[in-house]
Amino acid sequence: MFFRNNGLTIALMLAFFMCLVGMALSGWLANNELLAEHHRPVLGLFSYLTSPEFQSALFENWESEFLQMAAYVLLTAMLFQKGSAESRDPDAASDETEDDPSNRVRPDSPWPVRAGGLIGYLYSYSLGTALFGLFVMSFVLHWTGSAAAANAEAALHNMPEVSLWEHLTSSQLWFESFQNWQSEVLATAALVVLSIFLRHRGSPESKPVAAPHHQTGG
Repeated sequence: MFFRNNGLTIALMLAFFMCLVGMALSGWLANNELLAEHHRPVLGLFSYLTSPEFQSALFENWESEFLQMAAYVLLTAMLFQKGSAESRDPDAASDETEDDPSNRVRPDSPWPVRAGGLIGYLYSYSLGTALFGLFVMSFVLHWTGSAAAANAEAALHNMPEVSLWEHLTSSQLWFESFQNWQSEVLATAALVVLSIFLRHRGSPESKPVAAPHHQTGG
């Protein structure tokens, strides 16, 4: 019962750890190849995992994923795409009114909802807020790791180091960020548009197979 009820999360986390291990091992080998080319001592695996190069690469990707999810949650709360399974129906009545049965407070409602007031208000936007907070955290860790990695690279070439604030305005940091951001936004847009015309039986991200293209939502 536990595995059936939590299978999606378990499968995703297993895939995440497998990819993380693959990233760590391949990155370690590639980094040591670079160090060897510059006649520098190679790193052990643990040393690489705590290095700024690994931190920068790891959080650079986390940053873009959390930005994608935060933007998706926030934009779908405000904007529509007629016919998409990923959008609310622009022609339907809003389901966010207090009269809607799904919004009535029940004994088993989350405690912030039962508490009401400011706590309830903040909780009503907690998903987007949490995802945006994770994006900010990942960006800061990417920024600091990228700055340290840039200084390590500069040391290999006997170049001067840069401060964190100087690195914040560097083209390298923003290239690292935008190269991931653009792909995440494109992938989200593709899902929104393709779900108008295509189907995947059994997936909550798809409309029913026989649903007309103009039908919005699942």
